[in-house]
Amino acid sequence: MKKYLFFLHKKKNYVRTNQPVSSCWTWLTWAALIQTCGLAHWARWRRKKPFASHERDGGRPGGEREREEEVCQERAAMPELPEVEAARRALQAHCVGRRIARCAVADDAKVVVAPAGRAAFERAMVGRTIVAARRKGKNLWLQLDAPPFPSFQFGMAGAIYIKGVPVTNYKRSVVNAEEEWPSKYSKFFAELDDGLEFSFTDKRRFARVRLFEDPETVPPISELGPDALFEPMSVDNFLDSLGRKKIGIKALLLDQSFISGIGNWIADEVLYQSRIHPLQIASNLSREGCEALHRSIQEVVKYAVEVDADLERFPKEWLFHHRWGKKPGTVNGKKIEFITAGGRTTAYVPQLQKLTGAQSSKMVATNLEQLAENGDAKDPETDGEDADMLKPKKRATTSRAARGQQNKDSLGASARKARGNGGCSKKTGTNAEAVAPKMAVTKSNGEQDLDEPSSNAVNNSDQVIRRSSRKVKPRK
Repeated sequence: MKKYLFFLHKKKNYVRTNQPVSSCWTWLTWAALIQTCGLAHWARWRRKKPFASHERDGGRPGGEREREEEVCQERAAMPELPEVEAARRALQAHCVGRRIARCAVADDAKVVVAPAGRAAFERAMVGRTIVAARRKGKNLWLQLDAPPFPSFQFGMAGAIYIKGVPVTNYKRSVVNAEEEWPSKYSKFFAELDDGLEFSFTDKRRFARVRLFEDPETVPPISELGPDALFEPMSVDNFLDSLGRKKIGIKALLLDQSFISGIGNWIADEVLYQSRIHPLQIASNLSREGCEALHRSIQEVVKYAVEVDADLERFPKEWLFHHRWGKKPGTVNGKKIEFITAGGRTTAYVPQLQKLTGAQSSKMVATNLEQLAENGDAKDPETDGEDADMLKPKKRATTSRAARGQQNKDSLGASARKARGNGGCSKKTGTNAEAVAPKMAVTKSNGEQDLDEPSSNAVNNSDQVIRRSSRKVKPRK
């Protein structure tokens, strides 16, 4: 630092004696240089100094500890139905019947939606008795003895913490009750009349805290589909709904207006257990596949809720334990691969989950190339308020691409063969219909047979030949 100050002293004399620069500009230049030099020295010193956690972790390097924390955070992922239901059950068991003695909401307009102001929000809570804790999909709200009711949309990292009560161990560790309470990430804090305290936290600020007169009659809760746990579809209704959907099955499961509560890891798990490819068009599923998917949704959701979303108690044969981080791995001896489906990174097992019907497997290869070039389709740092709340139109990209690729493959092949046979027939004088190309016809069991092309296909190919033979006049 002394060297830099000596240099600045010389610079100061040079500027004053030889350059017509104002003293204000000179001082600003010195300040910028000093700040830059100071930051450089601090960064160099920080790199040499060991992490503060080095001694606490038994001598493990700080970088190793951070990598382990990243893995835990990846496995935690975003809260889905089992995690939100675990929070609801904890509130139901410990807070119902008690009166709110004190309330504090954060000064964060992005998360806390309070048109009347924070003070009005807090006054509306104080003195009210909690009657029930309710949930639909990934949204939770407290039913009080009188409206309005506080509603919590968990977003990407929302969490309920009750002081002294273990809620779940599925989320990121953003709160340590022994060191800090309430957390600096707390968005809603309440103290009950018996001294119990609970808090809703959100580290990444994608959650929402609102006040509603009747939460079930206004968005976002009014726009949700039936809850996967409390309002399961019957098999017949499920089959009928899938038969009308022309989008990929993974994108459809993530659409909260279809079934609320299913997120990325649940969708991957139920598709793996029902042996369905994530890019499979929903309307092309067989009845057996639809019934297997319906059964898997019920089994996975109910089991995850029964164990309070404790990932350590999930069955070891689940894909859940092997899908995080897009790292090569296997599940039950089968290789796991990653593609993008429904706009989200998707884990699946190609040996068990195969495209059926007329869908081309080339779509999978194209998808793998795009994933390798672009990485994860959803960057957690730039994801929206809730990535799974997107509408089907936004989620239908992969399904449209699959159908487009399928049509392109079939029409392109027939046109190329028609052009080739058409050229031969002109030279030899034979009938073009006698050597017309055969088209692949897909049976219901997924096999392909060769059959004669229809007259429409021949006419279309002739039109392609005529269009390609036209000469394009250059523009003047």
